[in-house]
Formats: sequence, C-alpha cells, structure tokens
Amino acid sequence: MAASTSRSPISPLPSTIRNPKPIPRCSSTLKSVYRCCRISLHACDGTKSSHQKARAVELQKLGREDAKDLPSTLPRPLTSAQLSNLGSESPRLRVAYQGVRGAYSESAAEKAYRNCEAVPCDQFDTAFEAVESWLVDRAVLPIENSLGGSIHRNYDLLLRHRLHIVGEVKLAIRHCLLANPGIKVEDLKRVLSHPQALAQCENTLTKLGLVREAVDDTAGAAKHVAMQKLKDAGAVASLTAAKIYGLDVLAQDIQDDSDNVTRFLMLAREPIIPGTNKPFKTSIVFSLEEGPGMLFKALAVFAMRNINLTKIESRPLQKHALQAPDENSIGFPKYFPYLFYVDFEASMAEEKAQNALGHLSEFATFLRVLGSYPADSGLP
Repeated sequence: MAASTSRSPISPLPSTIRNPKPIPRCSSTLKSVYRCCRISLHACDGTKSSHQKARAVELQKLGREDAKDLPSTLPRPLTSAQLSNLGSESPRLRVAYQGVRGAYSESAAEKAYRNCEAVPCDQFDTAFEAVESWLVDRAVLPIENSLGGSIHRNYDLLLRHRLHIVGEVKLAIRHCLLANPGIKVEDLKRVLSHPQALAQCENTLTKLGLVREAVDDTAGAAKHVAMQKLKDAGAVASLTAAKIYGLDVLAQDIQDDSDNVTRFLMLAREPIIPGTNKPFKTSIVFSLEEGPGMLFKALAVFAMRNINLTKIESRPLQKHALQAPDENSIGFPKYFPYLFYVDFEASMAEEKAQNALGHLSEFATFLRVLGSYPADSGLP
C-alpha cells in the first residue's frame, strides 16, 4: 500500500465566457404527464425579462510566471464568485463541466454535445450554478463509475438545485502515467491525480512504489506537474491532457480493470418531453416513513409493472437526523431518514411508469422526478 494522500494546489488559467441564448418555456405537455403521477415539479424558469437577462462571466487575466510556457488559449475554470452582468450572446451551445482542459468530463461534454463550447468549472457546485444563472446552456457531470461507484456529491446537488436530467453519456476511462519531458519512471517518487483515478490504478501505482497525492481532478494534476516543472512527480490523467500540457506518456491503460466506464448526466434548466420512440430512462428521488417492509413496498410498485430498475442509491437526508434515542442506544438517534435515488427503464410517456409513480406517491413522504431522458445504450 502507498503512503497516505495529501493535497497539492492547482492553479487556474484565463478565459472569457459569454452569455447563452435563452431557451423556451417548459412544455405544457410534459407538465401534464408529470401531474398525472401527482408529483410536484418545480416551476420552470421561463424566459427572462430584460432586467433579469442571463448573467455572463468576465474572467481576469492570470499573470502567473509559471504559466507562460503553456498555451494562452487554455480557459480558466469558472468559479461561483465570478458572476457578472456583462457579456454577449454566443451561437454555440455552452456546456459546463468540472475540471480544466483535458479532463475526462470535457471529453464527455463534447461527446454529449457535438461542436459545443465546453466551459470548465472549478467545482461541481459551480457547474450547477452556471446553468441556473444562464451562464451556460447545459452541464455534463459524472454520476457513477464502474470501478469507483457513485459520485455522492452530485447526487446531493441534484436535489439541492432545480435542474433536470435530459440525457446520459457513458465514457470509457483510459488512464495514463504522465511526466515532464525527459523524466523516466524510475525518477518518480510520487504521483498526483483525482482520488478515484488513483484508486482505479491501485495495482500499477503500488508496484511502482509511488506515493499518491490527491488533487481535485486528473487534468488539473497534469497541469500542475507541467506548470511547476516537477521532476519527481507524475500525474495520472488522459492522453488528451498529455498533449495539452506537453507531458510525456510513460505508460498507457494503467487502470486495474480495462472495463472502466464513467456515466455522466446531461443537465438543463428545462425538462425534455419524454417519448416512446427509443429506450428511455427515468430518474427519481423519494423518501419513506420508517417501518418494516417500506422499501420493499416502494420497489414493488415497479416489479409488479415489469419495470426494470438499473440503479438505487440511498443518501441520508441531511440536517434531519432524528434525535429520539432507541432504548438500546447510547445517545445515538434511533434511525436516520434516507432519500432513495432510483433509475428505471421506462419513459414518463408510458402509462406503466405513470401508474408506478402514482402508486409510489400514495405512501412516499417525498417524491420528485429528476428527469426522463433517452438512455445511452451505445458503446462508451
């Protein structure tokens, strides 16, 4: 096993982001479909008035001496503090992703929306806020990986924000070991990357005897190694990141399992109208009263209608942990209320999906449709 991880700073680079065009109001057809399930949806944002027009971003130039050798066109990640009322409309679809240029999320955004303008954001929260603030049109964010499991932060943000899932995209993740030109594997003492990327390359990195250091994203690690001209450190990142930041590829496909796929969600301010002309998937979140068989009862509404569940994730309902102690407990709550996130293979345009959610709403204490969208059934 390698030594414990620590964080290394990642510095952003400059860019300017312009204002997107507004999109139409939510369809009344879709609203009626969701109403039939007796599920309360958030009101649609609608078209902004002139004094509420979409905000844009004007980013300041970064006068860093250590960035002079990198391409000046690399965008600086958007932060929550950089919102302004300046900017003009752009004809291209603007898609937010978390990370910097060369991130796997950027590749996912470009796969989901061809010829889009991919907009880097420093945090997942920022990407959600950028869509809600009309700075960008869409966001493409990871939700689960076939090796590392669920991205819990984004499950929590789905509930906290008023965005809708409008699609999904799967991306094969192929990790590379990168280093500055002239550096060999035997020169390395440590390696930087996102915690999940480090975990996905556990066997390889252990054999090499490298100390692992966790940073915010894979491409950010590559950028940091290049900017600081590190000689004793490498990065686990994509082949694209190597090309962008001028790093050598010491090894390719170093992940422990070749079947390494990340599923990304495509998010928008407005839901799409679900159809039946192609395979659809629907994502929901609900909570239940505590009691024997309640979760079984909830899942049975899908089984009795022959609806296949592809994902179930439970998350504690934050700030609502019950404080009534059990007679056998010592100061701990009897139980914590949970939220259950479920994906199932059916469109909200289908009667069986409407009936299932109508049935579930009869005993669920909370129920929300996060989106009904085309399933990505192609190769990652």
